[in-house]
Amino acid sequence: MNNAPDHDHSHDIPPAPGTVDWRNNGVRVIKAGQLDTNTAQTPGMNRAAAINAARVGAQKIWAGTVSIHAGAKTGVHHHGALESVIYVVKGRARMRWGERLEFVAEAEPGDFIFVPPYVPHQEINASSDETLECVLVRSDNEAVVVNLDGIEPVERPETVYWVDPIHKHP
Repeated sequence: MNNAPDHDHSHDIPPAPGTVDWRNNGVRVIKAGQLDTNTAQTPGMNRAAAINAARVGAQKIWAGTVSIHAGAKTGVHHHGALESVIYVVKGRARMRWGERLEFVAEAEPGDFIFVPPYVPHQEINASSDETLECVLVRSDNEAVVVNLDGIEPVERPETVYWVDPIHKHP
């Protein structure tokens, strides 16, 4: 008896030779300066999409970057039915999660963080002088962010303005 969940295995069969224009439907490189900040946001952080349905035709994943300013704390949120993986590139991340954000863990460069579906959480830059920079991957081609106002954060979010050549201070 096979207890494995049912999966769509249509991807197991490669396309017939000559049926796909690989030049225009093959590997794509998204340069660092081409990331798209027109994606779902949470106060206290800046997300930028690299891979999604609109940009490259991705069907099953979303990938991009997230930056959190030194000392900043995001609002409480979850990502619906999506699974999320966060890879810490620079800085120190503190994650709080749970119905009252009662659980906490920290991650440093080289660490991975897994966030299951519907988990209320808050990202915190644990450093007071260094930007937290991460790579983010989600299990669907569109970013889902549900900001939660009904959960009082353990660490109060701060208003942090994203200021760069494109985003001016309000």
